[in-house]
Amino acid sequence: MHKLTNKLENKLANELATAFSTIRDHTGTLAQPLSAEDCCVQSMPDASPAKWHLAHTTWFFETFILEQFETGFRPFHPAFRVLFNSYYEGVGEQHPRAQRGLMTRPSLAEVQAYRQNVDQRLLALLGQTLAPDQMQQLTALVELGLQHEQQHQELLLTDIKHLLSMNPLQPPYLAWDVMTEETGAAAAAAATALQWQPFEAGIVEIGHAGNGFFFDNETPRHRQFVEPFSMASRLVSKGEYLAFVEAGGYQNPLLWLAAGWDWVQQQKLTRPLYWQAAHAQFDSAWREFTLHGLQPLALHEAVTHISFFEAEAYARWAGARLPTEAEWELAAAAQISDSAVDYFGIAWQWTTSSYAPYPGYVALPGAVGEYNGKFMVNQYVLRGSSSATPEGHARLSYRNFFPATARWQFSGIRLARS
Repeated sequence: MHKLTNKLENKLANELATAFSTIRDHTGTLAQPLSAEDCCVQSMPDASPAKWHLAHTTWFFETFILEQFETGFRPFHPAFRVLFNSYYEGVGEQHPRAQRGLMTRPSLAEVQAYRQNVDQRLLALLGQTLAPDQMQQLTALVELGLQHEQQHQELLLTDIKHLLSMNPLQPPYLAWDVMTEETGAAAAAAATALQWQPFEAGIVEIGHAGNGFFFDNETPRHRQFVEPFSMASRLVSKGEYLAFVEAGGYQNPLLWLAAGWDWVQQQKLTRPLYWQAAHAQFDSAWREFTLHGLQPLALHEAVTHISFFEAEAYARWAGARLPTEAEWELAAAAQISDSAVDYFGIAWQWTTSSYAPYPGYVALPGAVGEYNGKFMVNQYVLRGSSSATPEGHARLSYRNFFPATARWQFSGIRLARS
C-alpha cells in the first residue's frame, strides 16, 4: 500500500510539474511580441506593466511555496518581496500600485532571470519526496498559483491593449488582419437572430459542485429562489450597441443610473472604449482598436469593453435588464451542451449581483485568504469568460468581479427579461 501511495503521489507530482511548465511557458509566449519598453509602462492605476505581471506571478510561487517548503530558502532578491507584492497585507509592505510603471529597475532581463530561477527551484521541489500532508498542501498551493497565473495572463492582454491604444501610432500587439479570418462558431452565434429562452420559477442551486479546482468565493454551493425569467440566446452585438449609441443613448439621462449618469458626464463619454469615429481608409463608418491594431467595427461580433453602467443603460433602452448571477448560472448550465456557444470564450457578462460572500462562505486561512474575500464590496459579479481567458481556466461557477466603471476588460452584455 505504501509503494502504491508513493507511485500515485509521484504521478500527481509529475502531472503538476508538466502543467506548471506549460502555463509558465505560455505567459512567456504572451509577452514575446512586446519590447522592453512595452513591458515597463503603466497606462493607468488599474492596469499593471507587463513586466510587473511577469514578476508578480513569480513572486507568488516564491513567497507562498518556496519560502515555506524549500530547504535553506533564500529569496532571489530581498527587495522583490515588497516590489511585487500586490495586496497581501499578511506578507508585508507593498510598492504603491499606481507607481508600478516607475520601476525601470529591475530590468526585463532580470525579471526573466527571476522567473527562470524560481521555475527551476519549484520543479526541483516537486521532484522531492515529501510527507503526504506536505505534498497535499504543496499541490493545493501550486494549483492555486497556476490559476492565479492564468488570471494574470488575461490581465496582461487587457492591460497591454489599453497601453497600446494610447499610443498615437496605435500599434498592434500582433500584426494580424482580423478581417481575413472568421471566428468560427462564435461569429456564427453572434450573427443569429436573438431569441428568448424561458425559465420557470423555482429553487436553484448555484456555486461549485463536483471535482476540479475552484476559488473559495465560488463556495459553498447553496440554494436560491428565482422568479420566472427569460434569457437572451446570445450576447449583444456591436451592431446592436451601435444603434444605442446613434440613438443618443449616451445623452439620455433617463436611461442611466444616477451614479452612471454622473460618471458619463464627468468622463464625457459618447461611445464604448476603443471605438473611434469614421475614417476614409475603412468601409465601415466606425472603427475599433483591437489587439491586432485598428480595424473596421465588426458589427456581427459581440460588443466588449462595456462597463456595468453602460450595460445597464443599454438593457433599459432595449426593454430588458441584466440577469442575476443565479439566473445566469441556471441558463448557462442548461445550454452548455446545446447550441448557445457564447456563454464562454467571448466576453465576460455583467450581472446585477453585487460581489458578496455566499451564505456560509469561509475564506482560506493565512495570507492566501486575502485572495478574494477582502474585495467583496462595491463591485459587481461577471460570469462566463472572454476571448482573453486562457483555455481551461473557465468554469460554470467562476465569479469574476469589477467595479461598475471598469471598461478595459473584455466585458459584454447578455440580456434577461422578467
